Amino acid sequence: MSDIFGFVGAFLTTLSFVPQAWLVLRTGKTEGISLAMYSLFTIGVAAWLVYGIIEGATPVIAANAITLTLAALILVLKARAVLKSS
Repeated sequence: MSDIFGFVGAFLTTLSFVPQAWLVLRTGKTEGISLAMYSLFTIGVAAWLVYGIIEGATPVIAANAITLTLAALILVLKARAVLKSS
C-alpha cells in the first residue's frame, strides 16, 4: 500500500517538473534560472536516487532517475550559458 502513495507522489512531483524542463529544453533560455540552485537541486536529486537504489525503493528510483536526467540537461544548458557570457 505504501508503494501506491510513493508512486503517486513520485509521478506528481516528477510531472510538475516537466513543463519547466520542456520550456528550457525547447527554447534554450536559462536566464531566469539560478546556476547555484540547479547545481544543488541536481546533486540532491542524485542523492535521492542513490538512496532509492540502496533502499530498493522503486518509486524513489523511478522519479529521481527521470528528474535527474531532466535537471542535468538543464544544468548543462545553464552552465554553458554562464560560461558563454563570461
